[in-house]
Amino acid sequence: MNNEIQHKTSSFIEHIKRIIKEAQIGVVRSVNSIMVQTYFELGKRIVEHEQEGSDYSNYGDYILERLSSELSNEFGKGYSKRNLELIRKFYITYKIAKSPISQSISWTHYLHLMRIENEDERSFYEIETEKNNWSVRELDRQINTSLYQRLSLSKDKKGILKLAEKGQIIEKASDLIKDPYILDFLNLEESSTYSETELEQELINKLEHFLLELGKGFTFVGRQVRFTFDEEHFRVDLVFYNRLLKCFVLIDLKIGKLKHQDLGQMQMYVNYYDRYVKLEEENKTIGIILCKDKKDTLVEITLPENNNQIFASKYELILPSKNELKQLIENKTI
Repeated sequence: MNNEIQHKTSSFIEHIKRIIKEAQIGVVRSVNSIMVQTYFELGKRIVEHEQEGSDYSNYGDYILERLSSELSNEFGKGYSKRNLELIRKFYITYKIAKSPISQSISWTHYLHLMRIENEDERSFYEIETEKNNWSVRELDRQINTSLYQRLSLSKDKKGILKLAEKGQIIEKASDLIKDPYILDFLNLEESSTYSETELEQELINKLEHFLLELGKGFTFVGRQVRFTFDEEHFRVDLVFYNRLLKCFVLIDLKIGKLKHQDLGQMQMYVNYYDRYVKLEEENKTIGIILCKDKKDTLVEITLPENNNQIFASKYELILPSKNELKQLIENKTI
């Protein structure tokens, strides 16, 4: 059998495999969608029936216990009293939700979403899960690192409301920025001493996690990317490209206190990329300095008033408490 026949046969087999895999994914999505819709309808019937018997003490518990026994005997696992309580909660939570039940989010996703009490916050994560096809693990990561609160810190009241209604919309450079960035996945101790090179290496080692923390549309270009002019060599710690904004994103790492020289250095990096690297049809380069400590006043005074390219954000190795983030949001929107 010659090589051409072998190649055609291999291509044919791979094509068939793709068809089967796509069908399997479609079946899983279809099953998830039917399950979620069924659970919503079950929850509705349970709530309506409980309301009819509301004159009787503990009627709700009695109904769930009886229903659990009957359904488990006929349909097997999945209908414990606890699961029926969650199904009831699902209906109560989403009958007045701002967005309709998604056809592409699994029941497991909804179990995590229902733990969020704030309706606006819950709506945001639901929209983002659907738009970005987050796995349950990715959704959990974003909730646990308070993505909604951190994005809210850079917005006014209208901007926060927009997050709940439309999710994160990337239209300009500032829409990409978080403050702080949470790097807890590096497992570095706050009290430990580490160099900028070690921090950079750890970020590269956990690049998948770092891309998730950076947000939408990022692709990795390189580390310690060198450029030269006037016979001097310069290196950018990390270079990314954002497909949504169609621009380069340069990241410089500072483990100590941010200085005005750091901002000047980033300005030079950005200018170089704008003048010599980016294509004519691409947008202006964005520079982000990730630092352990910064003063907002220093940033405002050092950078021009109309600045929309250079940003300084803190990074945290341990997530601040939700109460701390909530207080920061309230102080910004009063």
